[in-house]
Amino acid sequence: MNHERSPNRQSPTPEAAGAALAEQTDEELAQIAYGNPDVFAILYRRHVTNVYRYLLVRVGKVQDAEDLTTQTFEAALHYIASYKGIGKFRSWLLGIARRKVADHFRQQRATLPLEYAKHVLNPDAPLEEYIDQQLRLELVAGMLQTLTPERAEALALRLFGRLTLAEIADVMSKSEAAVKMLVHRAMADLQQKLVEIQKEQ
Repeated sequence: MNHERSPNRQSPTPEAAGAALAEQTDEELAQIAYGNPDVFAILYRRHVTNVYRYLLVRVGKVQDAEDLTTQTFEAALHYIASYKGIGKFRSWLLGIARRKVADHFRQQRATLPLEYAKHVLNPDAPLEEYIDQQLRLELVAGMLQTLTPERAEALALRLFGRLTLAEIADVMSKSEAAVKMLVHRAMADLQQKLVEIQKEQ
């Protein structure tokens, strides 16, 4: 009997293997990312922008946000084996980022100059959308530091971390109803501040 490999049963090409990985969910990739830098790199590319946005509006300085982004993904890679697939991977990842922010706050009080907001915009967006995004982001980021810490945290996770209310509840160890109220009140605070700014102009 001929045991030679059939030409129709060749191993997939690297391109095909990469495409197959790219179609998997975050949770599926996380299960096989330990010790596999190529797989982890896919997760990194999917989430680095939102992690960086969140960190920037929380700590206020580009260099600090870049450093904390690196620390967040280094920690995620180190502890990826502990991720059991319970809950969304992105909320697990933002939970790490949140702890990095807490460590940062223990060392110094964060400030948020408005000019830093321009670094978290999407340069590929259409011009009108880019301008609108820039104006909204600068305004929201500049006022975020005036909110109470919990409201600012919930709103940052929602707007910049792109987490759902359920995911924020998981990260902040609160009920979804409590998070919904925090976000609602934070938005109301911002709306009131917008009214005040408009009156002053």
